[in-house]
Amino acid sequence: MTYKFLSMKLDKQLIQDHNKKLHDKHQSGFSFIADRLTTEGHDVERILAKIAALQIAIPSWALGTGGTRFSRFSGGGEPGSLEEKIADVGLLHAINRSSGAISLHIPWDIPKDAKAIKSLAKEYDLVFDAVNSNTFQDQADQELSYKYGSLSHSDKAVRKLAIEHNVDVIKHGELLGSKALTVWLADGTCFPGQQNFRKAFQRTLESLKEIYTALPDDWQMFIEYKPYEPYFYSTVIQDWGTSHLLASKLGKKAYCLVDLGHHLPNTNIEQIVATLMMEGKLGGFHFNDSKYGDDDLTVGSIKPYQLFLIFNELVYGMEDPASINPPPAWMIDASHNVKDPLEDLLQSVEAIKLAYTQALLVNKEELEAARENNDATQAQEILQHAYRTDVRPLIAEARRRAGAALHPITLFRNLNVRKQLIQERGLKTVSTGL
Repeated sequence: MTYKFLSMKLDKQLIQDHNKKLHDKHQSGFSFIADRLTTEGHDVERILAKIAALQIAIPSWALGTGGTRFSRFSGGGEPGSLEEKIADVGLLHAINRSSGAISLHIPWDIPKDAKAIKSLAKEYDLVFDAVNSNTFQDQADQELSYKYGSLSHSDKAVRKLAIEHNVDVIKHGELLGSKALTVWLADGTCFPGQQNFRKAFQRTLESLKEIYTALPDDWQMFIEYKPYEPYFYSTVIQDWGTSHLLASKLGKKAYCLVDLGHHLPNTNIEQIVATLMMEGKLGGFHFNDSKYGDDDLTVGSIKPYQLFLIFNELVYGMEDPASINPPPAWMIDASHNVKDPLEDLLQSVEAIKLAYTQALLVNKEELEAARENNDATQAQEILQHAYRTDVRPLIAEARRRAGAALHPITLFRNLNVRKQLIQERGLKTVSTGL
């Protein structure tokens, strides 16, 4: 049995057998929570439809083992080509029906035949999410270096190289049907006095303006920010305010992108989300989790309550009839150092859906009344009532109705997917781009 055959057959054969074994236990749990929520006044069918509709893009660079500054330990059976990466995402989507998009990083994953790649993705019921540029690495054939910056570099020739790369990424994305460009700059400094902050910002803005003019009419630009790393004194786009300033100066097609790991410890990310959505400038969201910095851990593994609070603001913004914010683009951006990457991604998607579903249960009218009455105790009660509700049966039911597995990790392990991948691809394979 080949891997492609396995992934394409899951929906018709193996998933049904898996679900049949778990049906009675699942139905009992689902009936219980459905009855309770109905009693509380929730429309369970509406919630299930929203759960099913939420699709989380999988990044092409997250399908292999990650690493640290010190080492990287391959897990075996990693995808060695874009075609194999699409097959892996196709498997995830077949198992959970919630991962229906793949996000490419250029030049790590440049399609040799865009038409064939797009056709292959369609076989797996996948579309292409935002394409990501890379000016934080020098490529093997690159004449000029990004060591001291790219879009903000003091050398106009280096800036021109970085601009041309981003425009090239847009062209690759157009051929695949993508509709957005994500720009994350590593540009920054390690020491005081190394850079003129104002000039660096102005050069970045002028460079982004040139890229912006190359955007097709129906495209968006997502500007990502990060306070430190790989540089540790300053970064050019260090926070959401700088990202928002750039996006506002560029125009209506430019938006901010929030990566959960790109904040200083204990930053109130939910407040940032609320502000950006209020301004109609939240374009994209990268999910991960962290204990200290940009740890890129499994979503929800460290701070699940914070994730819920963030989704409470996201849901409020998305359901606000007066909102001017477009639907955000959702993507996981994590590094899998000790876990099987595919298992980690399945867990992350589950955590995202858990937080989203819990946020859907928040009684917004009662919460707003408590806020207007300055009743902090009642506001906390309302939020935590939703957060402490076990919504796993709802998510499983939404998956079942979509033809996915009731318990994705169990099915993945029962199918011995990793063992099959190692047999096909080898034990020492290393995913491209990492």
